[in-house]
Amino acid sequence: MSKKLTRRELAAAASFLIVPRHVLGGPGQTAPSDRLNVASIGLGRQGMFVTMDLLARPDVQLVAVCDVNKGAKNYVEYSENATLRAARKLLGPGYESWGEDLASPGFAQLSHEFRTSLGMGGREPAKRVVEAYYAGHKPSGNYKGCAEYSDFRELLDKQSGLDAVYIATPDHWHAPIAIAAMKKGKHVLGQKPMAHSIADARRMAQTAQEMKVTGSLPVNNPSTPDTKLIASWIAGGAIGRLREVHNWSSRPFWPQGMPPPAETQPVPDGLDWDMWLGPASPRPFNALYQPFVWRGFVDFGCGSFGDMGCYSFAGVFKILDLTPPTSVESSTSGSYDETYPKASMVHMDFPTHNGRPEVRFSWYDGGLKPTRPKGIRKDDERKWGARGEGILYVGDKGIILGGFNGESPRLYPESDKYVSPPPERGEEHDYAVDQWVLASRGAGPAPLAAFESQVAPTEAFLLGCIAQRMPGQRLDWDTTAMKITSSEAANKLIDPPKRGQG
Repeated sequence: MSKKLTRRELAAAASFLIVPRHVLGGPGQTAPSDRLNVASIGLGRQGMFVTMDLLARPDVQLVAVCDVNKGAKNYVEYSENATLRAARKLLGPGYESWGEDLASPGFAQLSHEFRTSLGMGGREPAKRVVEAYYAGHKPSGNYKGCAEYSDFRELLDKQSGLDAVYIATPDHWHAPIAIAAMKKGKHVLGQKPMAHSIADARRMAQTAQEMKVTGSLPVNNPSTPDTKLIASWIAGGAIGRLREVHNWSSRPFWPQGMPPPAETQPVPDGLDWDMWLGPASPRPFNALYQPFVWRGFVDFGCGSFGDMGCYSFAGVFKILDLTPPTSVESSTSGSYDETYPKASMVHMDFPTHNGRPEVRFSWYDGGLKPTRPKGIRKDDERKWGARGEGILYVGDKGIILGGFNGESPRLYPESDKYVSPPPERGEEHDYAVDQWVLASRGAGPAPLAAFESQVAPTEAFLLGCIAQRMPGQRLDWDTTAMKITSSEAANKLIDPPKRGQG
């Protein structure tokens, strides 16, 4: 009689008196019939974290997970055991030692410059998190309702009651999976970048429109207070006539500017390597491709520009009401045909639009940065440090300087009329995911990061990715014809062939 009850036993005992409101629905809650049934496809680091965010939402039910990898502990993390610690925090009290077998094996030196902590990922660890979370929120303490798939096509064909999918695969799989899902009538939350090619981005937007489904990116920049503030300052004449925008990233911190690995290694147990390659050309397995380093390979990722430009461009296009650029050119260092460069500067010219003058946008990565303005505050000086990032709007009467995504903007010369408000306090909201869930449930308007609105920003930074592969060439862009008119070689990259086509 003196034995202590476990957390689950306490929950079961309490269930005779109290039924959790989220099970029944009710004021402030979402009834089960109103929830969005979602499957997560791609369970690496990013996929695991967003899946856990979706799990915590009362208006979402995670019904399935899908990944070509059964499970592994070789996924890149930003701190040791970050994914496992996040899972335990989500699961709550009583789960402090949950998943000890999923603990990090330590650190790995993936290249001369890139050392990282490794952590858990794959469909089986994801399924365990999903079922543990829902079990902890049921009176019985049991839940076995999460299906598991290795092939997204089987998921789309067999999973009953599926409303939507979240896609967090490597970039080259984004469009094929999203289009297949939308053609099945499923809503899609697709990780950035939207697509691996300009033609695929347009196909994604067209399919979403034709199928009347909600496709969106989890990119918050169009919705943030900082974006709205910068837009109001520029529209109000705070810096006069806008001339230039400069945006710099500390990426890549994964290796780029290198040849592909020459060594053939055995495929790890539980990984379908051919399916991972998918639309890309076949090649022998090498651990360098996985995890995360794939971002630097042109067949799989979009380099630092695709990784980060999708964020900043979503905000800049909203602020300036940009249309696609008319030309783009780059200067790079450390280039190979198979990978993006170690460092680059990319310059884009945007045409006049709705009374706004022409704008030149310049992108910097790999440690390169624009000239530092004189007279900026000491805390803004950090943006030019080794890991500094920022954005700079230059007008003929002043400048606006902010963090990479425009956060905490400051006007120079400073003015009492244009002052940054203090940072918002309280609970943080994921604007983009909130908007996608509401729209997918038919309870809200189209998200500001919907596929249809993100085609133009995606088109722009993917043109930058093409320019990075052809340094020193000016690429003239005809957006109406979807054609690079100045280079046939570059034009072939607008809609490159995929394995299995034709």
